[in-house]
Amino acid sequence: MTDSMDSTAAADRLAACLQSVAAGDRAAFEQLYRATSSKLLGVCMRVLPDRDEAEDVLQEVYVTVWRKAAQFDASRASPITWLAMIARNRAIDRLRAAPSGVRSAPIELAEELADPGASPQDGAESSAENARLGQCLDRLDSQRRSLIRTAFFEGVTYEELASRIGSPLGTVKSWIRRSLLQLRACLEQ
Repeated sequence: MTDSMDSTAAADRLAACLQSVAAGDRAAFEQLYRATSSKLLGVCMRVLPDRDEAEDVLQEVYVTVWRKAAQFDASRASPITWLAMIARNRAIDRLRAAPSGVRSAPIELAEELADPGASPQDGAESSAENARLGQCLDRLDSQRRSLIRTAFFEGVTYEELASRIGSPLGTVKSWIRRSLLQLRACLEQ
């Protein structure tokens, strides 16, 4: 119960920050950045293999948030969902704009990367959140669960999904939107 209250309070704080950002409040923008930047960097890094590229995209995300915070609608999505969609879309745009040879790096470079592993506390929180998300995803029918996983964990666009499964784009978008609403309701319980 307290986890649900904590997540609701966090969402309310983020929504309030977005409202203040829409009014030009720089302090609220900094607070929003501190509260969400690590999660949004993770979203960018799932799509983009290069950390520098992901960080560049993250900067673009916050520029977009500064300009478009007034467009946030709490009745359509939670603040973190809205922010994550901006980050995902920006990262996909950057990935598409990159020449195909730049999209992957040699495996030998993996030795030189620092371990960005989470702290034990972050790992435990992430594990609990992932377990909860997994439970909520399991409540969706298999096709919609597959669409959500492919779109959000693999960075596949709605157009590519529609083409893969042979369904109209509007139908795929509707399925994903309804599925996201079901996930949101489940996660807020």
